[in-house]
Amino acid sequence: MKRTYNFGSGLPDACRLGLATRGNTHLEPEDIRHAVARGINYLNWCGHSDGLSRAIREMGPDRDRVIVAWQIQNSTADGARRELDGALDELGTDRIDLVTLYYVESESEWIDLASCGGACEILAEAKEQGQIRMIGLTSHQRAMASSIATGNLLPPPDERATGLNASRPLDALMLRYNAAHRGAETDVFPTTDRIDLPVVVYTCLRWGALMKPTTSDPEGFSPPPAPEWYRYALANSSVAVALMAPDGREELDHNLGLLDDWREPSPDEMAAMTGHGDRVYKTAGSFP
Repeated sequence: MKRTYNFGSGLPDACRLGLATRGNTHLEPEDIRHAVARGINYLNWCGHSDGLSRAIREMGPDRDRVIVAWQIQNSTADGARRELDGALDELGTDRIDLVTLYYVESESEWIDLASCGGACEILAEAKEQGQIRMIGLTSHQRAMASSIATGNLLPPPDERATGLNASRPLDALMLRYNAAHRGAETDVFPTTDRIDLPVVVYTCLRWGALMKPTTSDPEGFSPPPAPEWYRYALANSSVAVALMAPDGREELDHNLGLLDDWREPSPDEMAAMTGHGDRVYKTAGSFP
């Protein structure tokens, strides 16, 4: 199981276990520095002032050791410009390494983003100017995301956002993937592997459900803890980075234990986790 992933674009090799913050998690700057000292260097910021943004702002020359990712929400060029400027200011940095368009869930949304006056116009301009290194997309619509990634879903040339690369409009995808939601294995990974496009995955714990028992569990089965579910995602070579989003130092240190035991799951472990994922999928909700 590879430990790092090379995104190119002049970025350092990324530890494949990444760290994300959300609006409801609580990590202080010292927790972020602790994780970076342990080898974590892919940092996904939630867009709100928090311990991660403060840690990045305080990094100084160490900023070049990490990859900073962020999701942009504005769909128009003017709105995206203001949002990007605000993010750069909050992070105290001159660049964000990966900016992903946040939750694009329909073809019409993407066409608007990729058209003249859409957010892609600003992202392409910012990439040209070095303010961002890569443009990505976050979505739950796997087939659509694959189609976008291959350049098969674009506005007509005369309506297309200036600077958008028509043959390769995206540099990365960000998708849900875990033992209960494995659709990316058939809908996305064959495409992204073929075009060598990195995929960053999230929700590896299925909002904690994978760590809980189901009524259908076989006798004696105990659901594995969080690090094992990150191991499960990372065992798939099509995954560039799997994001953890711990709530505090205790959860962070628990997850960081994976770095000290970096290996693929055994066939028996993989089968047991896949089986539990199937049971969770049937009992814990209707997400596809």
